[in-house]
Amino acid sequence: GGAGNLPPLRLYRALMLSAAEWGVVALSLKVSLTAMAATLPIAFALAWVLARTRFPGRFLLDALVHLPLVLPPVVIGWLLLIAFGADGPVGRWLESWFGVTVIFRWTGAAIAAAVMALPLMVRAIRLSIEQIDRRLEGAARTLGASRTHAFFTISLPLCFPGILAGTILGFARSIGEFGATITFVSNIPGETRTLPLAIYSALQVPGAEAEVLRLALISIALSLGALIASEALARRGQRSGHVF
Repeated sequence: GGAGNLPPLRLYRALMLSAAEWGVVALSLKVSLTAMAATLPIAFALAWVLARTRFPGRFLLDALVHLPLVLPPVVIGWLLLIAFGADGPVGRWLESWFGVTVIFRWTGAAIAAAVMALPLMVRAIRLSIEQIDRRLEGAARTLGASRTHAFFTISLPLCFPGILAGTILGFARSIGEFGATITFVSNIPGETRTLPLAIYSALQVPGAEAEVLRLALISIALSLGALIASEALARRGQRSGHVF
Protein backbone atom coordinates (compact mmCIF):
# COMPACT_ATOMS: atom_id res chain seq x y z
CA GLY A 1 0.00 0.00 0.00
CA GLY A 2 2.80 2.41 0.92
CA ALA A 3 4.68 1.73 -2.31
CA GLY A 4 1.59 2.52 -4.33
CA ASN A 5 1.34 5.93 -2.73
CA LEU A 6 4.96 6.83 -3.41
CA PRO A 7 4.66 8.19 -6.97
CA PRO A 8 1.79 10.59 -6.09
CA LEU A 9 3.77 11.69 -3.03
CA ARG A 10 6.81 12.37 -5.16
CA LEU A 11 4.68 14.27 -7.64
CA TYR A 12 3.16 16.33 -4.83
CA ARG A 13 6.60 17.19 -3.47
CA ALA A 14 7.87 18.00 -6.96
CA LEU A 15 5.04 20.49 -7.44
CA MET A 16 5.45 22.14 -4.02
CA LEU A 17 6.88 25.65 -4.39
CA SER A 18 9.88 26.56 -2.28
CA ALA A 19 10.02 29.76 -0.25
CA ALA A 20 12.18 31.38 -2.93
CA GLU A 21 9.70 30.40 -5.64
CA TRP A 22 6.79 31.81 -3.64
CA GLY A 23 8.83 34.99 -3.45
CA VAL A 24 9.12 35.04 -7.23
CA VAL A 25 5.35 34.61 -7.59
CA ALA A 26 4.67 37.37 -5.04
CA LEU A 27 7.10 39.73 -6.79
CA SER A 28 5.53 38.99 -10.18
CA LEU A 29 2.06 39.76 -8.83
CA LYS A 30 3.30 42.98 -7.19
CA VAL A 31 5.01 44.12 -10.38
CA SER A 32 2.01 43.29 -12.59
CA LEU A 33 -0.63 44.80 -10.29
CA THR A 34 1.43 47.96 -9.82
CA ALA A 35 1.92 48.24 -13.57
CA MET A 36 -1.82 47.90 -14.18
CA ALA A 37 -2.75 50.45 -11.49
CA ALA A 38 -0.31 52.99 -12.91
CA THR A 39 -1.17 52.34 -16.55
CA LEU A 40 -4.97 52.23 -16.41
CA PRO A 41 -5.58 56.02 -16.25
CA ILE A 42 -3.08 56.61 -19.06
CA ALA A 43 -4.56 53.81 -21.18
CA PHE A 44 -8.10 55.14 -20.69
CA ALA A 45 -7.09 58.71 -21.57
CA LEU A 46 -5.30 57.56 -24.72
CA ALA A 47 -8.20 55.31 -25.71
CA TRP A 48 -10.69 58.14 -25.24
CA VAL A 49 -8.58 60.58 -27.28
CA LEU A 50 -8.11 58.08 -30.10
CA ALA A 51 -11.78 57.06 -30.12
CA ARG A 52 -13.44 60.46 -29.73
CA THR A 53 -11.16 63.13 -31.19
CA ARG A 54 -9.75 64.05 -34.57
CA PHE A 55 -6.56 66.10 -34.74
CA PRO A 56 -3.38 66.35 -36.83
CA GLY A 57 -0.96 63.67 -35.75
CA ARG A 58 -3.64 61.30 -34.47
CA PHE A 59 -2.38 58.45 -36.63
CA LEU A 60 1.16 59.07 -35.37
CA LEU A 61 -0.06 58.89 -31.76
CA ASP A 62 -1.92 55.67 -32.57
CA ALA A 63 1.24 54.21 -34.09
CA LEU A 64 3.38 55.21 -31.11
CA VAL A 65 0.91 53.65 -28.67
CA HIS A 66 1.02 50.35 -30.54
CA LEU A 67 4.78 50.40 -31.18
CA PRO A 68 5.61 48.02 -28.28
CA LEU A 69 3.55 45.34 -30.07
CA VAL A 70 5.90 45.26 -33.06
CA LEU A 71 9.27 46.35 -31.67
CA PRO A 72 11.57 43.72 -30.16
CA PRO A 73 11.13 43.92 -26.37
CA VAL A 74 14.88 44.34 -25.96
CA VAL A 75 14.62 47.61 -27.91
CA ILE A 76 11.90 48.83 -25.53
CA GLY A 77 14.16 47.92 -22.60
CA TRP A 78 17.07 49.77 -24.17
CA LEU A 79 14.94 52.88 -24.71
CA LEU A 80 13.75 52.72 -21.09
CA LEU A 81 17.36 52.40 -19.98
CA ILE A 82 18.24 55.55 -21.93
CA ALA A 83 15.26 57.46 -20.52
CA PHE A 84 15.41 56.28 -16.90
CA GLY A 85 19.14 55.73 -16.50
CA ALA A 86 21.25 57.92 -14.23
CA ASP A 87 22.09 60.21 -17.15
CA GLY A 88 18.69 59.93 -18.83
CA PRO A 89 16.23 62.83 -18.82
CA VAL A 90 13.60 61.08 -16.70
CA GLY A 91 16.08 59.27 -14.46
CA ARG A 92 18.04 62.44 -13.73
CA TRP A 93 14.81 64.28 -12.88
CA LEU A 94 13.59 61.53 -10.55
CA GLU A 95 16.95 61.40 -8.79
CA SER A 96 17.36 65.15 -8.35
CA TRP A 97 13.79 65.94 -7.29
CA PHE A 98 12.72 62.83 -5.39
CA GLY A 99 15.91 60.88 -4.75
CA VAL A 100 14.33 57.93 -6.57
CA THR A 101 15.95 55.52 -8.98
CA VAL A 102 14.18 52.71 -10.84
CA ILE A 103 17.23 51.06 -12.37
CA PHE A 104 17.73 47.56 -10.93
CA ARG A 105 14.58 47.97 -8.83
CA TRP A 106 11.20 46.23 -8.94
CA THR A 107 9.64 49.58 -9.80
CA GLY A 108 11.65 49.54 -13.02
CA ALA A 109 10.27 46.08 -13.78
CA ALA A 110 6.76 47.50 -13.27
CA ILE A 111 7.54 50.32 -15.73
CA ALA A 112 8.73 47.82 -18.34
CA ALA A 113 5.62 45.69 -17.82
CA ALA A 114 3.38 48.75 -18.08
CA VAL A 115 4.91 49.90 -21.35
CA MET A 116 4.57 46.46 -22.92
CA ALA A 117 0.97 46.07 -21.71
CA LEU A 118 -0.21 49.54 -22.72
CA PRO A 119 -1.14 48.75 -26.36
CA LEU A 120 -3.39 45.83 -25.40
CA MET A 121 -5.14 47.92 -22.76
CA VAL A 122 -5.66 50.90 -25.07
CA ARG A 123 -7.03 48.71 -27.84
CA ALA A 124 -9.61 46.93 -25.66
CA ILE A 125 -10.76 50.15 -24.00
CA ARG A 126 -10.87 52.06 -27.29
CA LEU A 127 -13.06 49.44 -28.95
CA SER A 128 -15.49 49.57 -26.04
CA ILE A 129 -15.66 53.37 -26.23
CA GLU A 130 -16.29 53.29 -29.98
CA GLN A 131 -19.27 50.95 -29.44
CA ILE A 132 -21.08 53.38 -27.13
CA ASP A 133 -24.26 54.74 -28.69
CA ARG A 134 -23.57 58.46 -28.54
CA ARG A 135 -27.29 59.17 -28.85
CA LEU A 136 -27.59 58.09 -25.21
CA GLU A 137 -25.08 60.73 -24.22
CA GLY A 138 -26.91 63.28 -26.34
CA ALA A 139 -30.22 62.41 -24.69
CA ALA A 140 -28.68 62.86 -21.25
CA ARG A 141 -27.31 66.28 -22.25
CA THR A 142 -30.73 67.25 -23.63
CA LEU A 143 -32.30 66.37 -20.28
CA GLY A 144 -29.93 68.76 -18.54
CA ALA A 145 -27.02 66.55 -17.56
CA SER A 146 -23.60 68.17 -17.68
CA ARG A 147 -20.86 66.66 -19.81
CA THR A 148 -19.17 65.33 -16.68
CA HIS A 149 -22.40 63.84 -15.31
CA ALA A 150 -23.18 62.19 -18.65
CA PHE A 151 -19.68 60.73 -18.73
CA PHE A 152 -19.92 59.16 -15.27
CA THR A 153 -23.52 57.95 -15.59
CA ILE A 154 -23.65 56.91 -19.28
CA SER A 155 -20.26 56.58 -20.97
CA LEU A 156 -18.18 55.09 -18.19
CA PRO A 157 -20.65 52.32 -17.20
CA LEU A 158 -21.11 51.31 -20.86
CA CYS A 159 -17.39 50.96 -21.53
CA PHE A 160 -16.59 49.45 -18.12
CA PRO A 161 -16.47 45.84 -19.42
CA GLY A 162 -13.88 46.96 -21.96
CA ILE A 163 -11.87 48.65 -19.22
CA LEU A 164 -11.88 45.44 -17.17
CA ALA A 165 -11.02 43.29 -20.18
CA GLY A 166 -8.15 45.60 -21.12
CA THR A 167 -6.82 45.59 -17.58
CA ILE A 168 -6.92 41.80 -17.38
CA LEU A 169 -5.19 41.43 -20.74
CA GLY A 170 -2.56 43.90 -19.61
CA PHE A 171 -2.07 41.89 -16.43
CA ALA A 172 -1.54 38.71 -18.46
CA ARG A 173 0.97 40.53 -20.68
CA SER A 174 2.79 41.88 -17.63
CA ILE A 175 3.08 38.42 -16.08
CA GLY A 176 4.81 37.18 -19.23
CA GLU A 177 7.10 40.17 -19.79
CA PHE A 178 10.76 39.18 -20.22
CA GLY A 179 12.85 41.00 -22.83
CA ALA A 180 12.26 44.62 -21.82
CA THR A 181 12.58 43.77 -18.13
CA ILE A 182 15.90 41.94 -18.30
CA THR A 183 17.35 44.65 -20.56
CA PHE A 184 16.14 47.51 -18.39
CA VAL A 185 16.54 46.28 -14.80
CA SER A 186 18.58 43.07 -15.17
CA ASN A 187 17.80 39.76 -13.41
CA ILE A 188 18.27 40.35 -9.68
CA PRO A 189 16.92 37.73 -7.24
CA GLY A 190 14.36 39.19 -4.87
CA GLU A 191 14.25 42.53 -6.68
CA THR A 192 13.58 42.15 -10.42
CA ARG A 193 13.46 38.37 -10.95
CA THR A 194 9.85 37.84 -12.00
CA LEU A 195 8.42 34.52 -13.22
CA PRO A 196 9.82 34.63 -16.80
CA LEU A 197 13.26 35.66 -15.53
CA ALA A 198 13.19 32.96 -12.84
CA ILE A 199 12.30 30.34 -15.46
CA TYR A 200 15.13 31.58 -17.69
CA SER A 201 17.58 31.39 -14.76
CA ALA A 202 16.45 27.89 -13.81
CA LEU A 203 16.92 26.71 -17.38
CA GLN A 204 20.61 27.57 -17.08
CA VAL A 205 21.03 25.27 -14.06
CA PRO A 206 21.51 21.52 -14.69
CA GLY A 207 18.93 19.40 -12.89
CA ALA A 208 16.50 22.26 -12.24
CA GLU A 209 13.76 20.83 -14.45
CA ALA A 210 11.36 20.49 -11.51
CA GLU A 211 11.72 24.18 -10.66
CA VAL A 212 11.13 25.12 -14.29
CA LEU A 213 8.01 22.94 -14.34
CA ARG A 214 6.60 24.51 -11.18
CA LEU A 215 7.19 28.08 -12.31
CA ALA A 216 5.93 27.37 -15.81
CA LEU A 217 2.70 25.86 -14.44
CA ILE A 218 2.15 28.94 -12.28
CA SER A 219 2.72 31.19 -15.31
CA ILE A 220 0.32 29.17 -17.44
CA ALA A 221 -2.33 29.18 -14.72
CA LEU A 222 -2.14 32.95 -14.20
CA SER A 223 -2.14 33.77 -17.91
CA LEU A 224 -4.88 31.26 -18.77
CA GLY A 225 -7.05 32.51 -15.93
CA ALA A 226 -6.62 36.10 -17.13
CA LEU A 227 -7.52 35.19 -20.72
CA ILE A 228 -10.62 33.23 -19.63
CA ALA A 229 -11.74 36.16 -17.46
CA SER A 230 -11.22 38.58 -20.34
CA GLU A 231 -13.22 36.38 -22.73
CA ALA A 232 -16.02 36.07 -20.16
CA LEU A 233 -16.17 39.84 -19.87
CA ALA A 234 -16.27 40.15 -23.66
CA ARG A 235 -19.20 37.76 -23.90
CA ARG A 236 -20.99 39.55 -21.09
CA GLY A 237 -20.52 42.84 -22.91
CA GLN A 238 -21.90 41.35 -26.12
CA ARG A 239 -24.97 40.03 -24.33
CA SER A 240 -25.64 43.44 -22.81
CA GLY A 241 -25.45 45.05 -26.22
CA HIS A 242 -22.00 46.66 -26.38
CA VAL A 243 -19.25 44.77 -28.14
CA PHE A 244 -15.57 45.48 -27.55
